[in-house]
Amino acid sequence: MKPDSSIRSSEITSERNYRNRRQFIRDAGLAIAGSAVATALPRVARAQAPDLDSVPGPYSTDEEANSWQDITTYNNFYEFGTGKEDPYYNARDFVTSPWTVSVSGECDKPGEYHYEDIIAPHALEDRVYRHRCVEAWSMVVPWTGFALADLLKRFEPNSNAKYVAFKTLLDPEQMPGQRRPVLRWPYREGLTIEEAMHPLTLMTVGVYGKVLPNQNGAPLRLIIPWKYGFKGIKSIVGIEFTRRMPVTSWNQSAPREYGFYANVNPEVDHPRWSQARERRIGAGLFAEKQPTLMFNGYADQVADLYAGLDLRKNY
Repeated sequence: MKPDSSIRSSEITSERNYRNRRQFIRDAGLAIAGSAVATALPRVARAQAPDLDSVPGPYSTDEEANSWQDITTYNNFYEFGTGKEDPYYNARDFVTSPWTVSVSGECDKPGEYHYEDIIAPHALEDRVYRHRCVEAWSMVVPWTGFALADLLKRFEPNSNAKYVAFKTLLDPEQMPGQRRPVLRWPYREGLTIEEAMHPLTLMTVGVYGKVLPNQNGAPLRLIIPWKYGFKGIKSIVGIEFTRRMPVTSWNQSAPREYGFYANVNPEVDHPRWSQARERRIGAGLFAEKQPTLMFNGYADQVADLYAGLDLRKNY
């Protein structure tokens, strides 16, 4: 699918503005008023992550990004614990090098691919994306990565490849959350081939222009900005092209609450809470919630993927 030419130039973050925002956040430190995360956790040492050689991407929102502190200390990564702060503390010693991804299924070039082989041919882009969690909170995150489609095409999927399945590392020794039966480990996710090939879908290797921290899904994670955050599988070790809809972890665990598609749809409430409004992390404990946007604000780019599909039944 070609990039949507209707994306406004105002939605493309310039390199100057992107770097200026990073400098502002660096100077501001923990001064974000009302952020429970900022007051509860220590300052994150930015020097721990090296810079990536990247350029501004074409799909950025012009909304102000959350701070490095918010993004790296308030995470859902159940492999390292169910608390929002658990991944920050428990993933510090997680080993991400060497790293290998197994590619299998309906493709002509299956095999074991090293991390360096996966990212080497790709020009890295900085993309500032809205990020919506199913628990009615949101962030704006400056991710660094490359189009998933560019990677998948290298494996030459055949005409039987209708879906793409992904798998997270299974390593309870390193991932203490996997020692508890919160989910059926390893974590699994999936997309239709059309969703996977959409230019907005990002294979992510960094954040704020720096190498992806462990707690954010190092070394490889998905970002699908029009879907709820749990679709963004982290620490990927397996990619499989399939004929049939693959099993996904949250749908397997609670099918009434979590569907395969997981598109942001404010008209369909979660069985236990409303999805109509959301609170931006870092805005303050007493900040008014804002309306949740259909497809997380990316409807102009992705709505055509679901033409004729009942999004109330296919949630």
